[in-house]
Amino acid sequence: MSDKGEYQRDLNYIPDRITADGRDGWPVEPGRYRLIVARACPWANRAVIVRRLLGLEPVLSMGIAGPVHDERSWSFDLDPDGRDPVLGIERLQEAFFKRDPEYPRGITVPAFVDVPSGQVVTNDFAQMTLDMSTEWTAYHREGAPELYPEKLRDEIDDVAQKVFTDVNNAVYQCGFARSQEAYEHSYTKLFSRLDWLSERLAGQRYLVGDTITEADVRLFTTLVRFDAVYHGHFKCNRQKLTELPVLWAYTRDLFQTPGFGDTIDFPQIKEHYYVVHKNVNPTGIVPLGPDLSGWPTPHHREELGGRPFGDGTPPGPPPESERVPAL
Repeated sequence: MSDKGEYQRDLNYIPDRITADGRDGWPVEPGRYRLIVARACPWANRAVIVRRLLGLEPVLSMGIAGPVHDERSWSFDLDPDGRDPVLGIERLQEAFFKRDPEYPRGITVPAFVDVPSGQVVTNDFAQMTLDMSTEWTAYHREGAPELYPEKLRDEIDDVAQKVFTDVNNAVYQCGFARSQEAYEHSYTKLFSRLDWLSERLAGQRYLVGDTITEADVRLFTTLVRFDAVYHGHFKCNRQKLTELPVLWAYTRDLFQTPGFGDTIDFPQIKEHYYVVHKNVNPTGIVPLGPDLSGWPTPHHREELGGRPFGDGTPPGPPPESERVPAL
């Protein structure tokens, strides 16, 4: 917290990268690494979507932590015997301590874990998805989209930074604010950026270019959680997503695109925020709403043109073990 009661996210993550040339000591190898995520977490949701879109499931396994954690870390309470079946650990914390027994920071998802050693490689969520697009290309599925095309990277990076500062992180700054001044500053920043995004997306189907890119992935994971948690739980209540016509249609468009909506588990999302954040919701009561029936309805965004996967194709259905309950 700042002196003014503003929530300040710790952005110091383990900086190692898994690369094609293995320059950090972690070369891309099929079957060597495990992506650890939680369905509830928007930062982890990015990695789940990118892995799906690129078709990396056969070479990069995925472990799913439960939606509720304590001060120690995310735990694998969804798995038989409460242990990840590949790593054999009960808590993600164990992989961080394998890497550094004195690891001093938060135990966060997503994380890449080296299966042979059991050590976490990195939890740098922003770099992880970019590396899946640029360093794992030898293992992309046939027809995989270009989520981070070189000719658009400067614009993607610029839009993604605005989205991170004023949307992805701003909802947390609203929810965790410890002063009226800090809350109002974050609230104003958030809705000013949502208005900017509405204007940008009114005449184009996607954020950058005419296809889905990394920028869309990063915005989607916040917008899809907006009405379920951020509007009420985090006091982001000028309007619901469903009351912002352009952004509601845009998010429905992505939700109905293979690789996006099929990664979303609304019950786990709500359970995480309303149960874990005791300082915001001390009763731990999880709301029954909102009504989810609008998500499959027509969005008409295809009238703007655009090609979701560019010259590529949609991903196939997720593996049976990774499917989320239908709405």
